[in-house]
Amino acid sequence: MAVRRGIAVLALALALAGCDAARTSPSPAQPSATGSPTPAGTRLAGTPFGVAELGRFEEPWAMTFLPGGGDALITLRAGRLILRAADGSTREVGGVPEVAYQGQGGLGDIIASPRFAEDRTVYLSWAARGDGGSGAEVARAWLAADGDRAALEDLTVIWRQPKTSGSGHYGHRLAFSPDGAYLFVTSGERQKMTPAQDRDNALGSIVRLDPDGANARIWTYGHRNPLGIAFDPAGNLWSSEMGPQGGDEFNLIVEGRNYGWPEASNGSHYGGADIPDHRPGDGFEAPTVWWNPSVSPGSLMIYTGALFPQWQGDAFIGALSGQALIRVDLDGTTASTADQWDFGDRVREVEQAPDGSIWVLTDGPGGRLLRLTP
Repeated sequence: MAVRRGIAVLALALALAGCDAARTSPSPAQPSATGSPTPAGTRLAGTPFGVAELGRFEEPWAMTFLPGGGDALITLRAGRLILRAADGSTREVGGVPEVAYQGQGGLGDIIASPRFAEDRTVYLSWAARGDGGSGAEVARAWLAADGDRAALEDLTVIWRQPKTSGSGHYGHRLAFSPDGAYLFVTSGERQKMTPAQDRDNALGSIVRLDPDGANARIWTYGHRNPLGIAFDPAGNLWSSEMGPQGGDEFNLIVEGRNYGWPEASNGSHYGGADIPDHRPGDGFEAPTVWWNPSVSPGSLMIYTGALFPQWQGDAFIGALSGQALIRVDLDGTTASTADQWDFGDRVREVEQAPDGSIWVLTDGPGGRLLRLTP
């Protein structure tokens, strides 16, 4: 096993260094038959960004840059994982688990281990079928490569969301603590509402666990569908959460706090039924920022790069129904809305590249991969 892994790691290093530039892209990454790629350097109307379209993917959900270069992994909701090298070539990664591809379910988040340069480990999430219905699962695996082959090996499930009926509100976004000691997982309430107030299950919560899955515990609860989670440079944990009809939230995550759902929300139920607003003394943690009407926050990134120095430490949120990229100004543990740039498309994912550029994945069939620069 050690010899095989050594050869595979060497092959992966060569591939990620761009030595396989002649490799062709598999079908999921081919440009869509409709529309034209955006030329590099085009100004995105109404924004301060130059934008270049780098590819199109079928229902992309998440991406992560691998430490040590510009190579990235991109998840496609139907259950495919793409390795995109820094030179733009792509190949499919094998060994992806079977996913429950229905409703909001499918392949979800992916992040690299804090020790990726040493252990080649990645963490991924997906919706899985099981007794009682479906639920999110999280696993870790070794990213192997050998010639033209790339695959997840030794995949081990380390956390399972309770299985239940329905196909919505899985959550399953991932983030490591700055010291790499803990993995945080968002867990939606699966459109069941009341379990979010029950601390005997993990629905409607944010969970903290060791990197091997041990010592899992509910960190916060009272959440609806948290689809973004990230640490700021000071070590504060933040989450973006999709509300009902209005009431989307941006929350400072503090251990043990109850964030109110479904007892309190600065929005209303679909159909207009009232939900009590957050108010002082109600026992619930109110959001630092909220949106009413809804923008449907689908991802969260906190910027630390050099290309946009004026925004260092600020939060960027991809808005689905809002079809926008949103900037939230962070000042310590306070937050305020700053910019909302119209993209004319559902923004599923936002990530920071190693060079400080901002990368965006739009949602749905033919989702675009966009690189934003000043």
